[in-house]
Amino acid sequence: MSGTWVDVFMEAHRIIGILIIIYVAMSAAVYLFLTAAAAFSLWRDRDLSEIQYSTVLETELVPPLSIIVPAYNEEVNIVGSVRSLLSINYKQFEIVVVNDGSKDKTVQMMLEEFDMTEVKGRVPFSGLKKETKPLRAVYRSLRHPNLVLVDKENGGKADALNVGINVCRYPYFVSLDGDTVLDTDAFIKVVKPIMDARPGEEIVATGGSVGIANGSTVDSGYLSSESVRLSNKPLVVMQVVEYLRAFLMGRIGLSRYNMLLLVSGAFGVFKKSWVVEVGGYETGTIGEDMELTVRLHELIRRKKSKARIVYVPEPVCWTEAPESFTILKRQRTRWHRGLYESLNSHKKMILNPKYGRVGMLSMPFFLFIELLGPLVELLGYFTVVFGFFLGRINIEISLLLALVMLLFGSLMSTMSVLFEEWRFHNYNRISDTFRLFFYALSESFWYRPVMTWWRTQGLFQAIRGKKHGWGEMTRVNVLGANKKPNAIPGTNPAANPVPPEKKE
Repeated sequence: MSGTWVDVFMEAHRIIGILIIIYVAMSAAVYLFLTAAAAFSLWRDRDLSEIQYSTVLETELVPPLSIIVPAYNEEVNIVGSVRSLLSINYKQFEIVVVNDGSKDKTVQMMLEEFDMTEVKGRVPFSGLKKETKPLRAVYRSLRHPNLVLVDKENGGKADALNVGINVCRYPYFVSLDGDTVLDTDAFIKVVKPIMDARPGEEIVATGGSVGIANGSTVDSGYLSSESVRLSNKPLVVMQVVEYLRAFLMGRIGLSRYNMLLLVSGAFGVFKKSWVVEVGGYETGTIGEDMELTVRLHELIRRKKSKARIVYVPEPVCWTEAPESFTILKRQRTRWHRGLYESLNSHKKMILNPKYGRVGMLSMPFFLFIELLGPLVELLGYFTVVFGFFLGRINIEISLLLALVMLLFGSLMSTMSVLFEEWRFHNYNRISDTFRLFFYALSESFWYRPVMTWWRTQGLFQAIRGKKHGWGEMTRVNVLGANKKPNAIPGTNPAANPVPPEKKE
C-alpha cells in the first residue's frame, strides 16, 4: 500500500513539474510579446516627446475638465494644494473639493482662504444613481468661480468621488489620489488621446505613468523633469524599477490592443457620461479604480462600441513610495486582495468570447499570471526542493534552468529601465541611471522573492475573505521635507480607522 502511495506521489510530482515548466514558458512568451509591443509603440511615438504643450493648449479641441479632489482631515495641506491646482497649465477647468466628513478645520480653512459662500439654489446633478452619504452644504468661491467645495458625511474615497461626479459640470473629470504630485504638463498630456481620437472613436478613459517622488524636489505641488532624483534607499529604488516595468511594458502593450484593465487612481481622466452609465465607483472595495475600468470595458462590449481606454506612457504624476518593509508589505498584500476582488466580481468575463480580447486575453492574463503567478512560483520552488530530496532531478540542469529564469526576470526589468532612458530620460544624473540598471539586474535575487511571498499572502487573505480595511499607511513626508507645498489632498487612508490590533 505504501508503495502505491509513493508511486502516486512521484507521478504527481512529475506532472506538477511539467505543468510548471509549461506555465513558465507561456508566461515568458506573454512578457516577451508585451515587451515587443511596448518597444514598437514607443518607437512609433518617439517624436511626441518634442511636442510643445503650450501650443496644444491654444487649440479649440482641448476638453474642459472637472478636477475632483476627495479630502479628509487635510487642514495642513488643503490651502496650498488647491492653490497649486488653481494655477495649473490648462485652458478651462473647475476644481471640486469633496470634504469627506473631516473632523478637523478642512472646511473652515477652505471657506476663509478662498472667500467661499454657500450655494443656496439647486445644485447641479449628473444623474449618477448611486446612494451616497448625505451632503451638508455646497460652497463656491467668490474669488475663483471655478472652485467648488462640497461638505458631506464620511463615506470613504469612492463615496466622495461619486458625490464629486454628481456635482461636477464638465464632460470629463479627473480623479486624484491624496499623495499625487503633478507633472507641469500633466493635464494636457493625459487628455491628448481624447483630442487625437479618430472619427467614430470615443475615448472613455485615459491614464498615464506614475513615478516615485522620493528623493526629488517638489515645487508648489509640481515636479519638473529637472527636479527628478533617485532616492538613496534600495527599497525605494526597487519600487522605481517595478513601476517602470509595470507601466512602460505591461500597460503600453495592453493599451495598444484596448485591453487595459487599470487606470491608476493616482491620476485618471474619465468621460463622465460613461461612468454615470456604469454606476460610478463601487464603495466598500479595495481596488475601486480597477473595478471601474473593468465595468467600463464590459459596457463597451455590451454597446458594441469602438470606445477605447488609453494609456499615456509619459509620466503625468508622482507619488510617495513606502520606505519600510512593514508598510510596503501592507500595501502589496492589499493590492493583491484588490486584484482578487476585481477578478472575482467579474469572473463571468474570464475566457468569455462575448467580451472579446478583454475576456479572452486580458482577464486571463491578470488571473493566471498576475494573480496566481506568485503561488505558482512558490510551488515551483517547493517542487524543486522535493525533487532534490527524492533524487528525481538533475542538479546541474535544475540550477541552470533556475539561473535562466532569474536572469530572464532581471532582463525584463533592465529593459524597462532602458525604455525609460531611451524615451523619457527623467533621471538626468548618470549615477542615478547606473543605480537603476544595477538594481534592475539584482531584482530577481532578493526583491522578487519577497514580493512573491507577500503577494501569495495577499491571495490567501482574499480567499479567506479578509475584511476591507486600508489600515494606516504611515508616510515619511518625503515630499513635505523639501519645504515646499506638497501633494494634492485626498481621502486619508485612516478615514475609517482600524483599531491598532487589527491593522494590517
